[in-house]
Amino acid sequence: MKAINLEQLVVLLVEPSLTQRHLIGGFLTDSAIRHLDCVENGQGALHAMEKQKPNLVISAMHLPDMTGVELIETMRAREDLRDIAFILISSETKISYLDPIRQAGAVAILPKPFEYDQLKKALATTLDFIEPEQLELDKYNAKELSVLVVDDSRFSRQHILRTLHNLGITNITQAENGKAAIPLLEQNNFDLILTDYNMPEMDGKELIGFIRSQEKFADTPVLMVTSETDMSRLAAVDQVGVSAIVDKPFESGMIKTLIQKIMA
Repeated sequence: MKAINLEQLVVLLVEPSLTQRHLIGGFLTDSAIRHLDCVENGQGALHAMEKQKPNLVISAMHLPDMTGVELIETMRAREDLRDIAFILISSETKISYLDPIRQAGAVAILPKPFEYDQLKKALATTLDFIEPEQLELDKYNAKELSVLVVDDSRFSRQHILRTLHNLGITNITQAENGKAAIPLLEQNNFDLILTDYNMPEMDGKELIGFIRSQEKFADTPVLMVTSETDMSRLAAVDQVGVSAIVDKPFESGMIKTLIQKIMA
């Protein structure tokens, strides 16, 4: 049983619309949230977080003084705020806005308006993010696994590393793109590789092609964690030998399940 539950969750809602604050706040109260603070803008949110660190920030995209992207990136750049769970609730559909939210490690992105079940699932994902269950593998000790994480987004790498650490995986090497990963692959043995798709110099598809061309990595599990939505591109990744693909934002429980499956 988890040590933290929804009634104990401290939530900060960042929403400029009074109507939306009442609406979302009502949904949160109905979901058993008892500790809820509301602010209207990004600076107010940062000030509130300094006074009392929440477990979860729920934010709109367009705030009076900044965007939701700027808010989460500010949080991820600060050591005291980078591990706070973040949910975006927005009617925004532009990839230029949503992709940085995914890359920065939001636990969920909900549409506006959203369904009650979508919020309940996002809150459950938040609890898994805060306190995931340790990874149990039949043939491996999680602490002994050697893992390579390849992603051009520093914030995304931070989020993935936190997720892996919470699962008990601590022996992790990082690379900022496929090209930077190649010398690491040539010099080391890895039990598991996690890679993004869209990266400069060498993307995830090209990297997986290189990995599968190396005899020592022919059977090594490769998990792609990506915000890519083009099904033809993802199908091409599948053809070169990826073990599994998971979307950003991802659920910690999903990462755990996939690792258990591909490491079996």
